[in-house]
Amino acid sequence: MTLTDDNPAKVQMPVSGCGPLPVVRDLTAVPLRQRLFESVRAAGSIARVDIARALSVSPATVTQLSADLIGEGLIEETELGRREGDPARGRPPVGLRVRPGSGVVIGIKISDRANSALVLDMAGNRLGSATIHPPSGLRSTEEILVEIEALVKDALAEAGVARENLMAVAAGIPGMVDFEAGYVIWCPCMAESHVALRDLLVERIGCPVRIDNDANLLALAELWFGAGRGLDNFAVVSIEHGVGMGLVNDHRLQRGGLGHGMEIGHTKIQLDGALCRCGQRGCLEAYVADYALVREAHTALSLSTGGESQGDMMEALFAQAKDGNDAAKAIFARAGRYLAAGLANVVTLFDPTLIFLSGERMRYDYLYAEEVLAEMREMTRRPGRPATPVEIHAWGDLIWAQGAGALALDHATEMRLG
Repeated sequence: MTLTDDNPAKVQMPVSGCGPLPVVRDLTAVPLRQRLFESVRAAGSIARVDIARALSVSPATVTQLSADLIGEGLIEETELGRREGDPARGRPPVGLRVRPGSGVVIGIKISDRANSALVLDMAGNRLGSATIHPPSGLRSTEEILVEIEALVKDALAEAGVARENLMAVAAGIPGMVDFEAGYVIWCPCMAESHVALRDLLVERIGCPVRIDNDANLLALAELWFGAGRGLDNFAVVSIEHGVGMGLVNDHRLQRGGLGHGMEIGHTKIQLDGALCRCGQRGCLEAYVADYALVREAHTALSLSTGGESQGDMMEALFAQAKDGNDAAKAIFARAGRYLAAGLANVVTLFDPTLIFLSGERMRYDYLYAEEVLAEMREMTRRPGRPATPVEIHAWGDLIWAQGAGALALDHATEMRLG
């Protein structure tokens, strides 16, 4: 099944609310008022008695805490629809919802082709967006900072929101990111490495900032807004200009012990193999990503750039494969086999309930042809266990920014209520 945010009728989005379902928190570490707020946001609108049941606390406690949050302007009362068994007369039941005007956050995606920003209110509603196209080639840290500043300014203007209402910003960066330290260890579109990008952005923007690997934020988008909301665990494998992975377990995003794990694109599948843009050899990305397929096309098809961009080259290669060119089809087939091996490794290592294949390159159906998925299933076949299902989500750029927005919402909630 292929889902795309260019066709809203196909997108599996919840009717209301955002955030993991159920809300999972360490009860000893997170204040009850924060868990109450998160329960309201996840439900969209919910009766006090249902909150008490979900949090295993007394209705009186919910009444007291909700009154405090209403007084702080974070939540508000709202009419609920009558449920089966409710009396038909009298005042409709009253519940709680997040007050939309309680603040905003911005999620940002940085890449080598398009930078996107999305403004969300504290209930997770989209208020505005902005997109800019950066210059080609590597950019300096200063150029990245200027681009993010411009995105914040343009997105707030498009949303009609004043700068003083901005509570937090989160940015997704391709490459290797140390989440806890706020460092970009390596990024394919940045000239410098080991950059303290989070702290630099705090100085430039003037509000709390979080940065993370962009594939992690795609997993957060599924966990907060998409088909992963009610799943205990799942993996998102993204194929764009590189290959990334986000892993959710027990309704939580996993980053590894040092904060920059799950780098499936840089797992080794061929000793002394093809050169990866990270500088090492034999990475999965070096056989599946755009630049890998274009490199193959140069050799097998003598396909010259002629001043064309890498994206144009990919489109030309895909068109030739669709027209029946055997060499072009073989390039995609080879990449598909390596992708099948990578997905099989994900299944073997993490045993996810579901794998989402996502990213712009899901338009190239050769990469997820039935032959590819059948090979993955064959490599992971075990007696008595079903095959791991795979869904295709061909999201556009704004879903990555929305995942960054989820990270910003989580951080803003913790600062305000934690």
